Amino acid sequence: MSSKMADAIKQLIQDRGISIDLVMRTIEDSLLAAYKKKYGVVDNAVVRFNEEVSEVSVFAQKKIVEEVEDPVQEISLSEALLLNEECEIGDELLIEIDPKEFDRGSVQSAKQKAKQSLRDIQKNTLYSEYQEKIGEMIIGYYQRERNGNIYADLGKTEGILPKKYQSPREVYHPNDRIRAMIYEVTKTPTGLQIILSRTHTDFVKKVFELEVPEIYDRTIEIFKIVREPGYRTKLAVYSNREDVDPVGACVGLKGVRIQAVVRELEGEKIDVLKYDPDPRIFIKNALSPAEVSQVIILDEAKKQTMVVVPDNQFSLAIGKQGLNVRLANRLVDWNIDVKSESQFSEMDLSAETKKAVSALFGEVEEEIVRISELPGLSEALAAKLALNNIKNIEDLVILSETEIASLNGISAEDAKTIKQILDENVEIVEEEQTAQIEEAEPSVASEPSTASVASGVEPAAAAEEEEEIPIEETYECPECGHTITVDMTSCPKCGVGLSFEDSDDSDKGETEEEIDQ
Repeated sequence: MSSKMADAIKQLIQDRGISIDLVMRTIEDSLLAAYKKKYGVVDNAVVRFNEEVSEVSVFAQKKIVEEVEDPVQEISLSEALLLNEECEIGDELLIEIDPKEFDRGSVQSAKQKAKQSLRDIQKNTLYSEYQEKIGEMIIGYYQRERNGNIYADLGKTEGILPKKYQSPREVYHPNDRIRAMIYEVTKTPTGLQIILSRTHTDFVKKVFELEVPEIYDRTIEIFKIVREPGYRTKLAVYSNREDVDPVGACVGLKGVRIQAVVRELEGEKIDVLKYDPDPRIFIKNALSPAEVSQVIILDEAKKQTMVVVPDNQFSLAIGKQGLNVRLANRLVDWNIDVKSESQFSEMDLSAETKKAVSALFGEVEEEIVRISELPGLSEALAAKLALNNIKNIEDLVILSETEIASLNGISAEDAKTIKQILDENVEIVEEEQTAQIEEAEPSVASEPSTASVASGVEPAAAAEEEEEIPIEETYECPECGHTITVDMTSCPKCGVGLSFEDSDDSDKGETEEEIDQ
C-alpha cells in the first residue's frame, strides 16, 4: 500500500471528525470487499496494519495439503516449502496478496464500500454529537432559501431553519450570521437533518442565559416564559437570594442587558416581571406595563379573576388585539377579566350583590369591629377617635354627626367624612330575642343594637324569629266515622268524596257528602 496512507487518514480524521479506529475499520471492510469480489469468499482473508498505520496488507490464509482441490483456501506442500522451509502438511500459512492482482471490478467495489462506510460513520458521529446539543444555542451562516426554509452552514454539516420557526420580524440575506436553538435532530436517507428554531420560549431563555450571568449560574430562576414570536414576550423571574433583585438584574444597568436581548429578537417587546406565589400579586405583575388598581378573585377553584385598572390604563392592559392580557392569562394560568374603573363602578356590585357573589364562590370574610380597620378611614382620624376613648365601631355608630363633631379634635368636616364611611361600610342590625320561659323564674332577654362591618361583604342578617307551628284540625267522616282533615278529597277508609266549604254562618270544617257513582 502507499506510504502516503497515514497522511490521508489524518486528513480524513481532521476534515470529517472520524476516529482513527473507524477509519481503519472502513479500510479493512473495503479491502475485504475487493477480496470477495476477486475470489468469491472472504472467510480466509486477513487484513493487517503496521504500527504507524502507514501501510496495510491483505493476506490469504491457506492450508497445506498434498493435493490441492481449492486453490483459494489450499496450497500444496511444495509451494509452501518455498515460502517457509519448516512447514508441514496440515499447517496454515498467511500468503500476502499483491494489490495489483485485484481487477478493476474488485477495486471499484472496494471504493464504493469505503465511501458508503465513511458516509454512515460520519452520519452516526454527527448524529451523536448534535443529539447531545438539543436545546443549546448554535451559530450558522445563511446559505440559501427554499420554499421559505433557510439552510444554514453549521461547519461540519447543514442546519434547516423552517419558516414556521422564524420570527415574522426577521429578514435574512446570504452570509448573514444566524443564532438559533437546536430543536430536533433526525436521520434521513439523504443524511442528517438538524432543525433549528428562533420562535420557541427556550430560545429566549438561552439568550437571557447568555446576557444575564445570574440566570446562567441559577442565582435568578426563570419561572415561566410565554411568547408571541415577533410581537411580545413575558418573562416571570424570581431570585434565590434576598439581596438580588431579579427584574433589575435582567434589565441591567441603564437597560443594557435587556436591550441586547431585544436586539437579538429583532425588536420584539419583552416584559420582565417578578413572580410571586400570591396569585393576586402575580396577576397584577403579569399585566405590566399597565397599572392595576385591584385584583378580585371570583372563583379560585376555576381560576377566574377580575382586574380593575384606571380608565387611562385600560387599552394598555388589554394590549393590541388583546395580546397583553392574553399573554398574562397564559403566564399566570388564570382567566383574567379586565375592567376599567368606570366600568367597574357601573356594575351592580352593591353590598348585597357582593355578599351574594362571595357566598356563591364560597368566600368568607371576617367581621371588622375596630375603628382602625374601617376601609377608607385615615390613621389620623382613628387616632383622634381613640383619644376620645372610641375604639370600636359599635361605640361610634350610636353617635350622630353632630355628636361626633362635638368630640375633642374632630371638626365638622371630619364628622361628615366619618359618617359617610360608616354609611358605606356599616349596616345597623336590630337583633331581637324572644322571651324564654324557664322553670320557676320567667325572664325576657333583649339585646341592644349592634354594628358590624366586613370588607365588601355585609354582616349576617338578624336571627329569624321562631315560626309558630299551626295545629291541624281533624274531623270525622260522615259515612264511616274515620278521622279526616280539611286537605283530604276522599275518605282514606271508605272512599266517600269530601268537600269543605267556608260559610259566614258556620265554622270551617263542615262537610258535604258526595257519593261517587
